[in-house]
Amino acid sequence: MSVHPHAGKPVRPEDRINIARLVSDYYLLAPELDKPEQLVSFGTSGHRGSAEKRSFNEAHIVAICQAVAEHRQAAGYDGPLYLGKDTHALSDPAFSSALSVLIANGVPVVVQEDMGVTPTPVISRLIIAHNKSEDSIADGLIITPSHNPPSDGGIKYNPPHGGPAEGEVTKLIEARANEILADFLQDVRQISLEEVYESELLLKSDFIGFYVEELAQVIDMEAIAKANVKIGVDPLGGSGLPYWPAIRDRYGLNIEIVNPVIDASFAFMPLDKDGKIRMDCSSPYAMAGLIELKDSFDVAVGNDPDFDRHGIVTKSGGLMNPNHYLAVAINYLMTHRQWPEDAKIGKTLVSSSLIDRVAKKLNKPLSEVPVGFKWFVDGLKDGEYAFGGEESAGASFLALDGSCWTTDKDGFILALLAAEILAVTGKDPHQHYEALAEELGKPCYGRVEAVANSAQKSVLTALSKEAITATSLAGDEIEQVLTHAPGNGAAIGGLKVTTANGWFAARPSGTEDIYKIYAESFVDEKHLALIIEEAQQIVDAAFKAAGI
Repeated sequence: MSVHPHAGKPVRPEDRINIARLVSDYYLLAPELDKPEQLVSFGTSGHRGSAEKRSFNEAHIVAICQAVAEHRQAAGYDGPLYLGKDTHALSDPAFSSALSVLIANGVPVVVQEDMGVTPTPVISRLIIAHNKSEDSIADGLIITPSHNPPSDGGIKYNPPHGGPAEGEVTKLIEARANEILADFLQDVRQISLEEVYESELLLKSDFIGFYVEELAQVIDMEAIAKANVKIGVDPLGGSGLPYWPAIRDRYGLNIEIVNPVIDASFAFMPLDKDGKIRMDCSSPYAMAGLIELKDSFDVAVGNDPDFDRHGIVTKSGGLMNPNHYLAVAINYLMTHRQWPEDAKIGKTLVSSSLIDRVAKKLNKPLSEVPVGFKWFVDGLKDGEYAFGGEESAGASFLALDGSCWTTDKDGFILALLAAEILAVTGKDPHQHYEALAEELGKPCYGRVEAVANSAQKSVLTALSKEAITATSLAGDEIEQVLTHAPGNGAAIGGLKVTTANGWFAARPSGTEDIYKIYAESFVDEKHLALIIEEAQQIVDAAFKAAGI
């Protein structure tokens, strides 16, 4: 994809959304049931859509929440449901809709005491803490489309383990929600907001105080404070904004919030690579404002609206590639934490092989799983995984004592870890990356998209190793062809091909007529380009062999 001429530049008047119309569309429009793209569809991060496009409207939310309430009852979850929301314009109305259905179904719902915003990792931590100390079983919902544009909305379900719901669970919720939609919401139980606010089932709690106090269990806050690391924070207008002042004051940290604004239009954001407003903390275009300030801080950090992702900016190297920071974080944690020797390093198949080399250097077990943080949930919960991370700048890891911290991605702790690394070692994360690259090889990483129709995507999803006849890739012998993840044997929904000096993975998009190619070379950019070129040839040959 070519870079938009306004990428990294301020939002123009024509880029802004009409919030009043967006909210009106949420209430006034409804999905057309004969159009699949307007029905409930749970991807790896819940259901997302747009009110204008009739894919995220009140009908969707009440149907999903009714399905969740029924699922809780069938599963015997008798504890509270923790409900969070981010700062997107559709999150507030969806929050109200969710409350009206959950309370009507007799579900005790716990929300932030001022009815304000709550990050995804906070909901995960609340669920885990409750289920560890209480007799009842709690779960949660977070209303967020993550880093998506301001016009989008989203909702995701976290069951009692605290992390993203398994595919089996989301399929049940999705199917029931669409059944409810098809029956014109007749099975939905719903009460007015006035009744919600008067209900004893609506419980309010100080989520901010709880989470901030807990942080000392996972990050060496004393080391950061003692070293007086100067930290710049850009919440990108997200749900973690109210948390950073509390973290600063509680632990005496040298934190400056460079953008203390919550604005549902996100008009303060630099435009992303494609010219859209997108709160992607791993994008150098979306993070342009913080990158400009890099010399003002020892380390600077940004997060997406629901704070399950992180972006790390250093004086020495600017915005870090997410893969590079994951490798640095793993290397540091595995040498500065007293965790069980057999605890695994978890990574997704499309994350950098530099992580593999770090694991081998440290003689630590590595587990490679398909794309999606849900694959790390059980391992993080029981301590089998010390760390779980994915290439899209999301990760979590164990608490200092080796117990479970969260089973969802936590942008706070990855941001604070960057400051801890600097405080403890005297070197920032980019400097550590340069040392690792010098020792283990410097990776060149890329991702591109290629056109594929629905039939071709189906072939790619169900591809067998035998369908790949190529024996070399970019001049190197192919060592391995994977259609299932070596870490857990789960199908990857595509394939991965590896050599001694690089690899590529190809996966179909779930929403567009494209497939994505992820690739990496430990030679140079020219070699990377050749890997990507030959990857497309290999996939095209598989399509041709299938008669498509």
